[in-house]
Amino acid sequence: MSDLSGREETRYGSLEKMSLHFSGNRALILGGTCELALTLAKSMIESDLFPILTYRDDKGPRTIGEALRPFHGRYATCFLNFGDRNSLESIFSQIGDDLNFLVDFAQGNYESLIAGADEDSVYRYFTENISSRAEILKKVGRAMLKKRKGRLVFISSAAAVRPNPGQGFYAAAKLASEALYRNMGLELGERGVTTVILRPGYINAGRGRIYLQKQDRIILDAVPIKRAITGEEIAQTVLFLLSDGAAGINAVEITMDGGHTSGK
Repeated sequence: MSDLSGREETRYGSLEKMSLHFSGNRALILGGTCELALTLAKSMIESDLFPILTYRDDKGPRTIGEALRPFHGRYATCFLNFGDRNSLESIFSQIGDDLNFLVDFAQGNYESLIAGADEDSVYRYFTENISSRAEILKKVGRAMLKKRKGRLVFISSAAAVRPNPGQGFYAAAKLASEALYRNMGLELGERGVTTVILRPGYINAGRGRIYLQKQDRIILDAVPIKRAITGEEIAQTVLFLLSDGAAGINAVEITMDGGHTSGK
């Protein structure tokens, strides 16, 4: 409706940007050097959270530092290599156990047809992406239980349930990791530690952008919204899932793919 001055108003009054509230501010981001993690870290800092981003090689601190240059002193980094048991053991000596949130982007890259896979690569891939993740979750869960409060978000993929040829190992690792997070939410929810799984579809960021650049436009024509999800959309969704307003969402998977997997 319009008042006499011509100003537009909704029937519910003026609209204001939704304000998110968080229980705590320290967030561990696994896989902290990927583009999605860095986009999330910026949004976290702007929301007065303190992200701690993990890296796995000597290039990591430089990558993070360049991406977060305007935010010096408002984040931290720590070394974590899922293939190195020593680094799994020492992570809390680097960051302490005062931890409110965890967001998990970490994922190794191994694509192969099942019948043509290298056995050693398969063994190493599942050890790093499932067994090592379980060890990290145990440590994070115990730290959060001391405070009886914590929230964990696992970034899975729509490919976990709808993989392309060559993504069998990737899908299997994602599904196994989803099971770990789902059960943590079931087991620890009554003690204040909850989990949620986000399954993005085609993403215009990182490896997803490289994949889309190699495909014909027809691949996105099959998505009802006719485009890929952006990194900023992922970041804003994760922020909401970490907020107090999403506390009732626990031990479930949420698909964010523009409707791609909802139809034929």
